[in-house]
Amino acid sequence: MFNRRRFEQTDTLERHLSEEAKQLREAAELLPLGAVRHATLRRAQEAETGSHISESLRSPGSQPPK
Repeated sequence: MFNRRRFEQTDTLERHLSEEAKQLREAAELLPLGAVRHATLRRAQEAETGSHISESLRSPGSQPPK
């Protein structure tokens, strides 16, 4: 039987996504205007949105749907 490799997460998902968004925004500033820059900024926005959604789902005030 195979043993699974287990990784202990040192950062939360929210922090990881926030850092990724920050790095993507910094990279986009160096790119010329165009499709690649637009796509990079969009990925940064998606990472920030994912971070906010994850935060709201983990908050103690959120209730499961009834």
